[in-house]
Amino acid sequence: MIRFVHTADIHFGVENYGRIDHNTGIHSRLLDFVKALDFCIEYAIEQDVDFFLFCGDAYKTHHPTQTQQKLLFECFFKLYNRGIPVVIIVGNHDHPLSFGKTHALNLFGQLPLDGFYVIEKPDTIVLKTKNGPVQIVGIPWPTRNTVALQKDSNGKMATEITTYIAQAVATIIKHKAAQLDSALPAVLAAHLTVSSGIFSGSEKRAVYGTDPVLLPSQLGVPPFDYVALGHLHRFQQLNDAMHPPIVYAGSVERIDFGERKEEKGFCLVTLKNKYTTEVDFIKTPTRPFVYLDAYLDGTLCQTTQLMKYIQKVDIDNAIVKILYHVPQGKQDAVDIGKIEMALANAWYVAGIMPVVTHDARAQRGAIKTSMDFKTALSVYFDTKPDLKNKKHDLLEKAMRLLDEAEQAHEE
Repeated sequence: MIRFVHTADIHFGVENYGRIDHNTGIHSRLLDFVKALDFCIEYAIEQDVDFFLFCGDAYKTHHPTQTQQKLLFECFFKLYNRGIPVVIIVGNHDHPLSFGKTHALNLFGQLPLDGFYVIEKPDTIVLKTKNGPVQIVGIPWPTRNTVALQKDSNGKMATEITTYIAQAVATIIKHKAAQLDSALPAVLAAHLTVSSGIFSGSEKRAVYGTDPVLLPSQLGVPPFDYVALGHLHRFQQLNDAMHPPIVYAGSVERIDFGERKEEKGFCLVTLKNKYTTEVDFIKTPTRPFVYLDAYLDGTLCQTTQLMKYIQKVDIDNAIVKILYHVPQGKQDAVDIGKIEMALANAWYVAGIMPVVTHDARAQRGAIKTSMDFKTALSVYFDTKPDLKNKKHDLLEKAMRLLDEAEQAHEE
């Protein structure tokens, strides 16, 4: 029986909705992500797992700061000091996507130490653990540099290149699976987009439609006992009750408000025997995101109404965003100072934003310069609901006044 932790999408460097911590000088959101990863690593140590599998996107960008690198090294070296091997798959955020430039996780592969295995190109390793060997096929984020393109690909459209890369990756997986020893446990570890995967929050805007996409059937091929994925931030198993499990571990912390309702964590995977795999999702401690969408009415004090909305939710140590809708035809009368005082226990207030709906402007009548005076006046009265019923009398009086004015002018 072999057990391991499967995680992904650490994203050190996400520093939205926070502030500098006065005790450490480090951004509070970076500390949130470190806390979540530390929980994951301490759990792996406590469970004495056979190895730790990280499926890509250690950083927000491929050029992390020295502080971000230092914190990640401290986390992973806790595993090394306990004799737990760390297998790392390079993700799209770790990769510079430029020929000749080094990816952000390269340093782990350059260490003169046993215990760190960085997979930057499609490869197979046989990892020796305390409970026996396990075969790991690693597929990093597929790019032109990691997947060889045919010479005739020059001049093709981007969508054609993307389709070709997806087909090439599927072929590589099939080929490497055929070379495995079917008697030994086998894991496919990849940073990919799967067709049935569900995107979260900002991912929909950032990556949807631009990724090479693979089918679940192209991943869950024999003799794999588990398919470990990174890239999508939501924990999800794509083939419930089927073998092998195809699982996105998701991110360890929330990235933005689009992920506010999602539980974050990692997977404890147990390969009991061939074709028997157990997957347990373990939640990490995360910063709560609270989003209030408040609709105010015109009968009560707007500030009082908004305060009641706030009292219904737990804002302690949360990142809070409020959107309040002002009643139509009313001015925004919310006392922002009082609302900020009511949010004093929040960790960070991302915004208190009004939505004001103005009354629709009455459409002007189609008055034209070619119209005579009586016709133009009649069209004008039709646009005024309070005058429309009196139009006949008003027109008679207006025409009488016009006649009197013309006669006076002639005299």
